[in-house]
Amino acid sequence: MRTEPTAPVPPPPADLAMRELMAVREIVHAFLTADRPEEVYQFALERVRPLLGATFACVYLLDGSDDVMRLAAACNWPERYRPFLGQMRVRLGAGPSGLAASTRAPVVVPDVFADASLAEWQEVATELGFRSLVALPLQTPTRVLGTATFYFAQGDPLRGEEDGLLRIVADQMAATAEKALLIHELRRANAALSDTNAELERQIAAVNEARRLKDEFLSNISHELRTPLTAVLGYAAVLEEGAWGPLTDEQRATLRAVTAASERLLGLIEDLLELSTLRRGELRVQVDTFDMCDVVREVVSDAAPPAGDVALRMELPAGTLPLMRSDRRKVTKILGNLVSNALKFTPRGEVAVSLAATSDGFARFGVRDTGIGIDAAAQQLVFDEFRQVDGSRTREHGGSGLGLALSRQLARLLGGDIEVSSTPGEGSAFIVELPLEYAPDLSHVAAVREPLSLPL
Repeated sequence: MRTEPTAPVPPPPADLAMRELMAVREIVHAFLTADRPEEVYQFALERVRPLLGATFACVYLLDGSDDVMRLAAACNWPERYRPFLGQMRVRLGAGPSGLAASTRAPVVVPDVFADASLAEWQEVATELGFRSLVALPLQTPTRVLGTATFYFAQGDPLRGEEDGLLRIVADQMAATAEKALLIHELRRANAALSDTNAELERQIAAVNEARRLKDEFLSNISHELRTPLTAVLGYAAVLEEGAWGPLTDEQRATLRAVTAASERLLGLIEDLLELSTLRRGELRVQVDTFDMCDVVREVVSDAAPPAGDVALRMELPAGTLPLMRSDRRKVTKILGNLVSNALKFTPRGEVAVSLAATSDGFARFGVRDTGIGIDAAAQQLVFDEFRQVDGSRTREHGGSGLGLALSRQLARLLGGDIEVSSTPGEGSAFIVELPLEYAPDLSHVAAVREPLSLPL
């Protein structure tokens, strides 16, 4: 047994050059024909074995991180041994095939029966019908893949000038198999990606369907709740008017509490209806021309009375502001929600409502408070539906979490947006910017503008 050197060889004769060319062609053909990396080895063996004159051949590949090679492909083995081929293993460095892989050099055994170091191989050679063999390392620039071994019935089958042919066969088989493996891995990755995309599409469809059902449920349940609640308010009004007899002061106070609670509940139901209609894209914009200052005065006038230690004031410009053409009811609702929210979270100090018109055609409404403030990580969460910064059951401040979410969506429907800046313990500032002239093509699109801020 001898390990062949890898030194350069002289140019081959014409017939040998033709065999080299044919070997390359057959291996490339195997690559183009195979669908899996294992098939590249099988097809290559079937095409290259006749060119080398081998009786049979096999490919052993390193199995993971172990130093054991497994049989990956076999060509023209004796029929009676084929059922056992799958159990064949070769340890790295052991025997001609293992030695070729460990030394990364071809191993040629000219005559098994003439080599005393291969005495244990002589019985196997007699049984399988081979006398000599050539083991070629399959390697890439970065690693060894395994060994391709060709077995011959005659002794010393290859002449010295055929080293180049051996090297070409080994290099081409290794490079071709490596490319086939990369393509196979790419196909697997693409298939996995396709499966992931399909699963994501199914999940998105399920989420969209869940949203649709949620919106439909909110709309239906809100309609169903509003009807009996309207009746409750009607009966309370009739009772308060004394239709069934005079009422005591205590009864009137109780009726007023019932009416106030019912009106709050009715307001929540109206918000749910408006939100579900807005999400379906069915909310209409009723354009009107109005004075923005009147909207601020109306919101401040209708706001719930602040706590004893809180002042609610307006900051209106001294000059004349342009009239606004938009949906007055929606603008009023947006500003009213912000003021109500500021009063709820301001135990002491003040809530200030300001108004200005920008030079680029926008109305800027500001609501500034000296309340508890909002942590930076939660400042965008306050605009999520049914979300509160403190979502625990023991939270100090109530509310449904709909006001700010509905206000931002209404602002975007009108072509504007709402921004917030806040410092915990010092207060918050909400700024609404809306176009002075509503345009339908601006609906559902937030205006792209510089970051907004109000001094706290």
